[in-house]
Amino acid sequence: MRDLKTVIGFTIKDMVKRKSFIVSTIIILLIIIIGINIPNIIKLFIGDSSADSNDRLLIVDSSNLFEGSLDNLNSMNLGYEVTTTNENLSFDDIKTKIDNGDIDEAIIIENSENNSYKVRYIVKDMTMIEAVPEDLMAGINSIYTNLQISKLGLTQEEMQSLNPKFEYSIEQTEEQKVSGNIFVILMLSIVLFYAIYFCAYQVSSSITTEKTSKIMETLVTSTSPTTIVLGKTIGIGIVGLIQVCVFVGVALVTAKACLDQELLSSVLDMSMITPYLGIMTIIYFILGYFAYSLLYALTGSTVSKPEDIQSANSPVAILVIIGFYLSYFTMMNPNSDLNTFAAIFPISSPFCMPFRIMMGIATPVQVITSIVILIITILIIAKVAIKIYSNAILNYGTKMTFKDMIKVYRDKNN
Repeated sequence: MRDLKTVIGFTIKDMVKRKSFIVSTIIILLIIIIGINIPNIIKLFIGDSSADSNDRLLIVDSSNLFEGSLDNLNSMNLGYEVTTTNENLSFDDIKTKIDNGDIDEAIIIENSENNSYKVRYIVKDMTMIEAVPEDLMAGINSIYTNLQISKLGLTQEEMQSLNPKFEYSIEQTEEQKVSGNIFVILMLSIVLFYAIYFCAYQVSSSITTEKTSKIMETLVTSTSPTTIVLGKTIGIGIVGLIQVCVFVGVALVTAKACLDQELLSSVLDMSMITPYLGIMTIIYFILGYFAYSLLYALTGSTVSKPEDIQSANSPVAILVIIGFYLSYFTMMNPNSDLNTFAAIFPISSPFCMPFRIMMGIATPVQVITSIVILIITILIIAKVAIKIYSNAILNYGTKMTFKDMIKVYRDKNN
Protein backbone atom coordinates (compact mmCIF):
# COMPACT_ATOMS: atom_id res chain seq x y z
CA MET A 1 0.00 0.00 0.00
CA ARG A 2 2.88 2.35 0.81
CA ASP A 3 4.49 1.70 -2.57
CA LEU A 4 1.13 2.30 -4.26
CA LYS A 5 0.77 5.68 -2.54
CA THR A 6 4.33 6.56 -3.55
CA VAL A 7 3.64 5.77 -7.22
CA ILE A 8 0.34 7.67 -7.12
CA GLY A 9 2.00 10.71 -5.55
CA PHE A 10 4.89 10.60 -8.02
CA THR A 11 2.47 10.34 -10.96
CA ILE A 12 0.32 13.25 -9.77
CA LYS A 13 3.34 15.51 -9.21
CA ASP A 14 4.82 14.51 -12.57
CA MET A 15 1.53 15.24 -14.38
CA VAL A 16 0.82 18.66 -12.87
CA LYS A 17 4.42 19.82 -13.38
CA ARG A 18 4.44 19.09 -17.10
CA LYS A 19 4.41 22.18 -19.28
CA SER A 20 2.15 20.43 -21.77
CA PHE A 21 -0.42 19.78 -19.01
CA ILE A 22 -0.30 23.36 -17.72
CA VAL A 23 -0.45 24.93 -21.18
CA SER A 24 -3.24 22.65 -22.43
CA THR A 25 -5.29 23.29 -19.27
CA ILE A 26 -4.93 27.06 -19.64
CA ILE A 27 -5.78 26.91 -23.35
CA ILE A 28 -8.90 24.79 -22.75
CA LEU A 29 -10.06 27.14 -19.97
CA LEU A 30 -9.58 30.14 -22.27
CA ILE A 31 -11.47 28.37 -25.06
CA ILE A 32 -14.34 27.63 -22.64
CA ILE A 33 -14.50 31.22 -21.38
CA ILE A 34 -14.20 32.79 -24.84
CA GLY A 35 -16.63 30.30 -26.40
CA ILE A 36 -19.31 31.02 -23.83
CA ASN A 37 -18.80 34.76 -24.28
CA ILE A 38 -19.08 34.71 -28.09
CA PRO A 39 -22.56 36.37 -27.97
CA ASN A 40 -21.12 39.15 -25.78
CA ILE A 41 -18.09 39.54 -28.05
CA ILE A 42 -20.37 39.89 -31.09
CA LYS A 43 -22.40 42.54 -29.27
CA LEU A 44 -19.18 44.36 -28.37
CA PHE A 45 -18.08 44.68 -32.00
CA ILE A 46 -21.38 45.10 -33.85
CA GLY A 47 -23.48 46.48 -31.03
CA ASP A 48 -26.61 45.16 -29.42
CA SER A 49 -29.19 45.12 -32.16
CA SER A 50 -31.86 43.38 -30.11
CA ALA A 51 -33.80 46.59 -29.61
CA ASP A 52 -34.16 47.25 -33.31
CA SER A 53 -33.92 43.71 -34.67
CA ASN A 54 -37.47 43.73 -36.03
CA ASP A 55 -37.70 44.20 -39.79
CA ARG A 56 -39.51 47.34 -40.87
CA LEU A 57 -42.47 46.19 -42.91
CA LEU A 58 -44.74 48.50 -44.90
CA ILE A 59 -48.18 47.13 -45.84
CA VAL A 60 -49.96 48.92 -48.68
CA ASP A 61 -53.75 48.49 -48.42
CA SER A 62 -54.88 50.98 -51.07
CA SER A 63 -58.44 49.58 -51.19
CA ASN A 64 -58.76 49.79 -47.38
CA LEU A 65 -59.71 46.13 -47.30
CA PHE A 66 -58.61 45.77 -43.66
CA GLU A 67 -60.07 49.09 -42.50
CA GLY A 68 -56.97 50.05 -40.56
CA SER A 69 -56.83 46.85 -38.48
CA LEU A 70 -53.45 45.69 -39.83
CA ASP A 71 -51.69 47.66 -37.09
CA ASN A 72 -52.70 44.78 -34.80
CA LEU A 73 -49.84 42.78 -36.33
CA ASN A 74 -47.46 44.71 -34.05
CA SER A 75 -49.05 43.07 -31.00
CA MET A 76 -48.52 39.53 -32.38
CA ASN A 77 -44.71 39.52 -31.87
CA LEU A 78 -44.03 38.32 -35.41
CA GLY A 79 -40.64 40.03 -35.64
CA TYR A 80 -41.83 42.98 -37.71
CA GLU A 81 -42.28 46.69 -37.08
CA VAL A 82 -45.42 47.15 -39.16
CA THR A 83 -46.64 50.40 -40.67
CA THR A 84 -49.65 50.63 -42.99
CA THR A 85 -50.78 53.04 -45.65
CA ASN A 86 -53.79 53.42 -47.92
CA GLU A 87 -51.79 55.24 -50.58
CA ASN A 88 -51.68 53.64 -54.00
CA LEU A 89 -47.91 53.04 -54.07
CA SER A 90 -46.32 51.34 -57.05
CA PHE A 91 -43.48 48.85 -57.17
CA ASP A 92 -41.04 51.67 -58.03
CA ASP A 93 -42.21 53.68 -55.03
CA ILE A 94 -41.55 50.71 -52.79
CA LYS A 95 -38.15 50.11 -54.39
CA THR A 96 -37.16 53.71 -53.68
CA LYS A 97 -38.14 53.42 -50.02
CA ILE A 98 -36.15 50.18 -49.63
CA ASP A 99 -33.08 51.65 -51.39
CA ASN A 100 -33.23 54.74 -49.19
CA GLY A 101 -33.36 52.61 -46.06
CA ASP A 102 -36.81 53.81 -45.01
CA ILE A 103 -38.15 50.24 -44.88
CA ASP A 104 -36.75 46.71 -45.16
CA GLU A 105 -39.62 45.06 -47.03
CA ALA A 106 -43.18 45.65 -48.09
CA ILE A 107 -46.49 43.96 -48.87
CA ILE A 108 -48.93 45.29 -51.46
CA ILE A 109 -52.50 43.98 -51.20
CA GLU A 110 -54.44 44.28 -54.44
CA ASN A 111 -58.00 43.41 -55.43
CA SER A 112 -58.36 40.55 -57.86
CA GLU A 113 -61.26 38.77 -59.57
CA ASN A 114 -63.83 36.41 -57.98
CA ASN A 115 -63.56 37.97 -54.53
CA SER A 116 -59.88 37.05 -54.21
CA TYR A 117 -56.92 39.24 -53.39
CA LYS A 118 -53.33 39.31 -54.56
CA VAL A 119 -50.51 39.77 -52.04
CA ARG A 120 -47.15 41.00 -53.40
CA TYR A 121 -44.25 40.51 -51.02
CA ILE A 122 -41.36 42.85 -51.97
CA VAL A 123 -37.84 42.47 -50.57
CA LYS A 124 -34.44 43.81 -51.60
CA ASP A 125 -32.87 40.37 -52.14
CA MET A 126 -34.76 37.09 -52.29
CA THR A 127 -31.70 34.82 -52.32
CA MET A 128 -32.47 33.45 -48.85
CA ILE A 129 -36.25 33.80 -49.11
CA GLU A 130 -38.33 31.02 -50.65
CA ALA A 131 -41.85 32.28 -49.93
CA VAL A 132 -43.89 34.80 -48.00
CA PRO A 133 -43.35 34.11 -44.26
CA GLU A 134 -46.08 31.76 -43.02
CA ASP A 135 -46.47 33.41 -39.61
CA LEU A 136 -46.96 36.80 -41.26
CA MET A 137 -49.59 35.50 -43.66
CA ALA A 138 -51.32 33.63 -40.83
CA GLY A 139 -51.49 36.91 -38.90
CA ILE A 140 -52.95 38.79 -41.87
CA ASN A 141 -55.52 36.03 -42.50
CA SER A 142 -56.49 36.03 -38.83
CA ILE A 143 -57.04 39.78 -38.81
CA TYR A 144 -59.17 39.64 -41.96
CA THR A 145 -61.25 36.72 -40.61
CA ASN A 146 -61.89 38.49 -37.31
CA LEU A 147 -62.85 41.66 -39.16
CA GLN A 148 -65.43 39.83 -41.29
CA ILE A 149 -66.78 37.92 -38.29
CA SER A 150 -67.29 41.16 -36.36
CA LYS A 151 -69.44 42.47 -39.21
CA LEU A 152 -71.85 39.55 -38.85
CA GLY A 153 -73.09 40.83 -35.50
CA LEU A 154 -72.26 37.66 -33.59
CA THR A 155 -72.25 37.55 -29.82
CA GLN A 156 -68.99 37.27 -27.86
CA GLU A 157 -69.65 33.58 -27.14
CA GLU A 158 -70.33 32.84 -30.81
CA MET A 159 -67.14 34.62 -31.85
CA GLN A 160 -65.13 32.65 -29.30
CA SER A 161 -66.58 29.38 -30.58
CA LEU A 162 -65.22 30.20 -34.04
CA ASN A 163 -61.73 30.70 -32.61
CA PRO A 164 -61.25 27.86 -30.11
CA LYS A 165 -58.04 27.53 -28.11
CA PHE A 166 -56.47 24.10 -28.43
CA GLU A 167 -54.00 22.85 -25.82
CA TYR A 168 -51.53 20.39 -27.28
CA SER A 169 -49.61 17.65 -25.49
CA ILE A 170 -47.60 14.64 -26.55
CA GLU A 171 -47.82 11.22 -24.93
CA GLN A 172 -46.22 7.85 -25.59
CA THR A 173 -47.40 4.27 -25.37
CA GLU A 174 -44.09 3.00 -23.98
CA GLU A 175 -44.19 2.35 -20.24
CA GLN A 176 -40.81 4.04 -19.75
CA LYS A 177 -41.26 7.77 -20.15
CA VAL A 178 -38.35 9.76 -21.52
CA SER A 179 -37.78 13.26 -20.23
CA GLY A 180 -34.98 15.78 -20.19
CA ASN A 181 -33.15 18.41 -22.18
CA ILE A 182 -31.49 16.58 -25.06
CA PHE A 183 -28.77 19.27 -25.31
CA VAL A 184 -27.69 18.71 -21.70
CA ILE A 185 -27.82 14.94 -22.22
CA LEU A 186 -25.63 15.06 -25.32
CA MET A 187 -23.17 17.42 -23.63
CA LEU A 188 -22.88 15.05 -20.67
CA SER A 189 -22.11 12.12 -22.96
CA ILE A 190 -19.55 14.12 -24.97
CA VAL A 191 -17.81 15.42 -21.83
CA LEU A 192 -17.59 11.89 -20.45
CA PHE A 193 -16.17 10.61 -23.73
CA TYR A 194 -13.39 13.20 -23.95
CA ALA A 195 -12.64 12.97 -20.24
CA ILE A 196 -12.25 9.20 -20.30
CA TYR A 197 -10.44 9.12 -23.64
CA PHE A 198 -7.83 11.81 -23.00
CA CYS A 199 -7.20 10.84 -19.37
CA ALA A 200 -6.74 7.19 -20.33
CA TYR A 201 -4.48 8.20 -23.24
CA GLN A 202 -2.17 9.98 -20.77
CA VAL A 203 -1.40 6.62 -19.14
CA SER A 204 0.07 5.28 -22.35
CA SER A 205 1.98 8.49 -23.02
CA SER A 206 3.37 8.59 -19.48
CA ILE A 207 4.58 4.98 -19.57
CA THR A 208 6.29 5.39 -22.95
CA THR A 209 7.94 8.65 -21.86
CA GLU A 210 9.31 7.03 -18.71
CA LYS A 211 10.59 4.08 -20.71
CA THR A 212 12.43 6.49 -23.02
CA SER A 213 13.99 8.38 -20.09
CA LYS A 214 14.84 5.08 -18.30
CA ILE A 215 12.85 6.18 -15.19
CA MET A 216 10.92 2.92 -15.50
CA GLU A 217 14.03 0.90 -14.66
CA THR A 218 14.22 2.66 -11.29
CA LEU A 219 10.52 2.12 -10.63
CA VAL A 220 10.64 -1.59 -11.51
CA THR A 221 13.61 -2.24 -9.21
CA SER A 222 11.86 -0.55 -6.26
CA THR A 223 8.32 -1.88 -6.61
CA SER A 224 6.24 -4.43 -8.50
CA PRO A 225 4.80 -3.93 -12.01
CA THR A 226 1.29 -4.37 -10.60
CA THR A 227 1.85 -1.45 -8.23
CA ILE A 228 3.21 0.66 -11.07
CA VAL A 229 0.22 -0.04 -13.31
CA LEU A 230 -2.34 0.65 -10.60
CA GLY A 231 -0.44 3.63 -9.19
CA LYS A 232 -0.02 5.38 -12.52
CA THR A 233 -3.61 4.63 -13.50
CA ILE A 234 -5.03 5.98 -10.24
CA GLY A 235 -2.71 9.01 -10.18
CA ILE A 236 -3.52 10.13 -13.70
CA GLY A 237 -7.20 9.39 -13.07
CA ILE A 238 -7.24 11.68 -10.01
CA VAL A 239 -5.61 14.48 -11.98
CA GLY A 240 -7.99 13.94 -14.89
CA LEU A 241 -11.08 13.92 -12.68
CA ILE A 242 -10.02 17.15 -10.97
CA GLN A 243 -9.25 18.70 -14.35
CA VAL A 244 -12.68 17.77 -15.74
CA CYS A 245 -14.40 19.13 -12.62
CA VAL A 246 -12.49 22.40 -13.05
CA PHE A 247 -13.51 22.64 -16.70
CA VAL A 248 -17.18 21.96 -15.97
CA GLY A 249 -17.17 24.30 -12.98
CA VAL A 250 -15.58 27.16 -14.93
CA ALA A 251 -18.03 26.60 -17.80
CA LEU A 252 -21.07 26.70 -15.49
CA VAL A 253 -19.86 29.75 -13.54
CA THR A 254 -18.95 31.63 -16.74
CA ALA A 255 -22.27 30.78 -18.37
CA LYS A 256 -24.22 31.89 -15.29
CA ALA A 257 -22.24 35.12 -14.98
CA CYS A 258 -22.01 36.13 -18.63
CA LEU A 259 -25.04 34.78 -20.49
CA ASP A 260 -28.62 35.94 -20.45
CA GLN A 261 -30.35 33.95 -17.72
CA GLU A 262 -33.49 33.36 -19.76
CA LEU A 263 -31.41 31.94 -22.63
CA LEU A 264 -29.33 29.89 -20.19
CA SER A 265 -32.36 28.36 -18.49
CA SER A 266 -33.87 27.39 -21.85
CA VAL A 267 -30.67 25.62 -22.93
CA LEU A 268 -29.49 24.16 -19.61
CA ASP A 269 -32.22 22.63 -17.52
CA MET A 270 -30.34 22.25 -14.24
CA SER A 271 -33.33 20.57 -12.60
CA MET A 272 -32.11 17.29 -14.10
CA ILE A 273 -28.74 17.57 -12.30
CA THR A 274 -29.42 15.59 -9.13
CA PRO A 275 -26.98 14.26 -6.49
CA TYR A 276 -27.76 10.71 -7.66
CA LEU A 277 -26.88 11.63 -11.25
CA GLY A 278 -23.66 13.32 -10.10
CA ILE A 279 -22.58 10.29 -8.06
CA MET A 280 -23.38 7.84 -10.87
CA THR A 281 -21.61 10.00 -13.44
CA ILE A 282 -18.44 10.01 -11.31
CA ILE A 283 -18.72 6.22 -10.80
CA TYR A 284 -19.03 5.61 -14.55
CA PHE A 285 -16.18 8.01 -15.26
CA ILE A 286 -13.94 6.09 -12.84
CA LEU A 287 -14.94 2.66 -14.15
CA GLY A 288 -14.75 3.70 -17.81
CA TYR A 289 -11.42 5.37 -17.19
CA PHE A 290 -9.98 2.26 -15.51
CA ALA A 291 -11.14 0.01 -18.34
CA TYR A 292 -9.53 2.09 -21.07
CA SER A 293 -6.48 3.28 -19.11
CA LEU A 294 -5.44 -0.31 -18.41
CA LEU A 295 -5.65 -1.04 -22.13
CA TYR A 296 -3.56 2.06 -22.83
CA ALA A 297 -1.06 0.98 -20.17
CA LEU A 298 -0.70 -2.29 -22.06
CA THR A 299 -0.13 -0.61 -25.43
CA GLY A 300 2.20 1.99 -23.90
CA SER A 301 4.47 -0.72 -22.50
CA THR A 302 4.84 -2.39 -25.91
CA VAL A 303 6.61 0.54 -27.60
CA SER A 304 10.01 2.08 -26.95
CA LYS A 305 9.74 5.36 -28.87
CA PRO A 306 7.21 8.18 -28.36
CA GLU A 307 6.57 8.36 -32.11
CA ASP A 308 5.17 4.80 -32.00
CA ILE A 309 2.49 5.61 -29.40
CA GLN A 310 -0.18 6.67 -31.86
CA SER A 311 0.01 3.56 -34.01
CA ALA A 312 0.11 1.29 -30.94
CA ASN A 313 -2.90 3.04 -29.43
CA SER A 314 -5.00 2.90 -32.61
CA PRO A 315 -6.88 -0.34 -31.73
CA VAL A 316 -7.87 1.05 -28.31
CA ALA A 317 -8.85 4.40 -29.83
CA ILE A 318 -11.09 2.61 -32.34
CA LEU A 319 -12.67 0.69 -29.47
CA VAL A 320 -13.39 3.95 -27.58
CA ILE A 321 -14.92 5.57 -30.66
CA ILE A 322 -17.12 2.53 -31.34
CA GLY A 323 -18.33 2.61 -27.75
CA PHE A 324 -19.08 6.34 -27.88
CA TYR A 325 -20.95 6.26 -31.19
CA LEU A 326 -22.90 3.19 -30.15
CA SER A 327 -24.11 5.26 -27.21
CA TYR A 328 -24.51 8.52 -29.15
CA PHE A 329 -26.63 7.25 -32.03
CA THR A 330 -28.88 5.07 -29.87
CA MET A 331 -29.80 8.19 -27.87
CA MET A 332 -32.14 9.11 -30.72
CA ASN A 333 -34.30 6.15 -29.68
CA PRO A 334 -33.60 5.67 -25.96
CA ASN A 335 -36.32 3.07 -25.46
CA SER A 336 -34.87 0.78 -28.11
CA ASP A 337 -33.27 -2.56 -27.30
CA LEU A 338 -30.03 -1.34 -28.89
CA ASN A 339 -29.79 1.57 -26.45
CA THR A 340 -30.43 -0.80 -23.55
CA PHE A 341 -27.63 -3.01 -24.89
CA ALA A 342 -25.30 0.01 -25.21
CA ALA A 343 -25.99 0.91 -21.58
CA ILE A 344 -24.87 -2.56 -20.44
CA PHE A 345 -22.12 -3.34 -22.99
CA PRO A 346 -18.84 -2.44 -21.18
CA ILE A 347 -17.19 -0.41 -23.97
CA SER A 348 -20.22 1.90 -24.29
CA SER A 349 -21.88 1.83 -20.86
CA PRO A 350 -19.69 4.63 -19.38
CA PHE A 351 -21.04 6.99 -22.06
CA CYS A 352 -24.60 5.67 -22.27
CA MET A 353 -25.85 4.79 -18.79
CA PRO A 354 -25.45 8.28 -17.22
CA PHE A 355 -27.67 9.74 -19.95
CA ARG A 356 -30.30 7.03 -19.37
CA ILE A 357 -30.21 7.89 -15.67
CA MET A 358 -30.69 11.57 -16.51
CA MET A 359 -33.66 10.75 -18.73
CA GLY A 360 -35.24 8.65 -15.99
CA ILE A 361 -35.40 5.40 -18.00
CA ALA A 362 -32.61 3.44 -16.32
CA THR A 363 -33.98 0.83 -13.91
CA PRO A 364 -31.98 -0.16 -10.79
CA VAL A 365 -31.50 -3.64 -12.25
CA GLN A 366 -29.99 -2.20 -15.45
CA VAL A 367 -27.65 0.09 -13.49
CA ILE A 368 -26.44 -2.70 -11.18
CA THR A 369 -26.02 -5.12 -14.10
CA SER A 370 -24.07 -2.52 -16.07
CA ILE A 371 -21.73 -1.76 -13.16
CA VAL A 372 -21.13 -5.45 -12.38
CA ILE A 373 -20.30 -6.24 -16.02
CA LEU A 374 -18.01 -3.22 -16.20
CA ILE A 375 -16.17 -4.23 -13.02
CA ILE A 376 -15.73 -7.82 -14.27
CA THR A 377 -14.41 -6.44 -17.56
CA ILE A 378 -11.94 -4.22 -15.70
CA LEU A 379 -10.67 -7.17 -13.64
CA ILE A 380 -10.16 -9.26 -16.79
CA ILE A 381 -8.38 -6.41 -18.58
CA ALA A 382 -6.27 -5.72 -15.49
CA LYS A 383 -5.18 -9.35 -15.24
CA VAL A 384 -4.17 -9.51 -18.90
CA ALA A 385 -2.63 -6.03 -18.98
CA ILE A 386 -0.52 -6.50 -15.86
CA LYS A 387 0.82 -9.88 -17.05
CA ILE A 388 1.86 -8.50 -20.44
CA TYR A 389 3.02 -5.21 -18.90
CA SER A 390 5.33 -7.06 -16.48
CA ASN A 391 7.27 -8.64 -19.37
CA ALA A 392 7.01 -5.82 -21.91
CA ILE A 393 7.85 -2.84 -19.70
CA LEU A 394 11.61 -3.22 -20.07
CA ASN A 395 11.46 -4.13 -23.74
CA TYR A 396 13.60 -1.56 -25.56
CA GLY A 397 13.63 -3.35 -28.90
CA THR A 398 11.06 -3.13 -31.66
CA LYS A 399 7.38 -2.60 -30.94
CA MET A 400 5.65 -5.77 -29.78
CA THR A 401 3.03 -7.18 -32.12
CA PHE A 402 -0.29 -8.71 -31.16
CA LYS A 403 1.19 -12.19 -31.66
CA ASP A 404 4.08 -11.28 -29.36
CA MET A 405 1.64 -10.19 -26.64
CA ILE A 406 -0.30 -13.47 -26.91
CA LYS A 407 2.95 -15.41 -26.68
CA VAL A 408 4.06 -13.41 -23.64
CA TYR A 409 0.72 -13.98 -21.89
CA ARG A 410 0.85 -17.75 -22.55
CA ASP A 411 4.44 -17.95 -21.39
CA LYS A 412 3.58 -16.18 -18.16
CA ASN A 413 0.83 -18.75 -17.51
CA ASN A 414 3.09 -21.75 -18.07
